[in-house]
Amino acid sequence: MPQKKIAHNVILTIGCHFIRLVMAGVFIYASVDKIIHPDLFAQTVYNYQVLPGYLVNLTALILPWLELTLGTCLLTNRWMPGASALAAVLMALFVGLTFFNLARGMDISCGCFSTAPDEDPITVLTLVRDILFLIFSLTLAGLVFVKNTRHVGNTYNPHR
Repeated sequence: MPQKKIAHNVILTIGCHFIRLVMAGVFIYASVDKIIHPDLFAQTVYNYQVLPGYLVNLTALILPWLELTLGTCLLTNRWMPGASALAAVLMALFVGLTFFNLARGMDISCGCFSTAPDEDPITVLTLVRDILFLIFSLTLAGLVFVKNTRHVGNTYNPHR
């Protein structure tokens, strides 16, 4: 294998692990306060005004544990095809919700990393941050897909 290709693979591997660990930290950190204060997080979910009332509490109870599980999968490098795809889907959802509420002029707390109603208001910087995390998540999902495709391509030979 040429030296240039080895260096390229090393850079991609390091980049993939860096993004994986950053996103693991984001999801784990985001889940902690929501798990500790589900009542405050339910109020934050309600303030977004996008879910019917009967789904607010269910979302407030499930989403933080999903984020924690997802962050743990990313941290431990387990179930990466599903974890990276779910991270990208969640970040796309969060970007969409942030943009939607900015466009409506809603003055609400993001609820991203804190359930306190007076902390972390939705701003353009919140949207930019979430877009950056979305780019990281999409990049990670792409790298995982390419890695798995190469792995399958190297081990499967229909002519054997």
